[in-house]
Amino acid sequence: MELGSREKAILALERRGFAGPGAKERAIREQLGLAPVRYYQLLNALLDDERALAHDPVTVNRLRRVRDARRTER
Repeated sequence: MELGSREKAILALERRGFAGPGAKERAIREQLGLAPVRYYQLLNALLDDERALAHDPVTVNRLRRVRDARRTER
């Protein structure tokens, strides 16, 4: 089973760079129609999904490392 279009769009958004404060949150709202809180909930679940890893291993592994580093800091 493949990722859905929303999941693919979330990963595509994470590959992009954003200039300036609020640019990413604005893109989340405008392009995906999601509240940023919901977006980050879905993104976090995607990082544990093997389908996401198969679809975009570079992005998923990078985000997993960031998440793990933040958890270690706490």
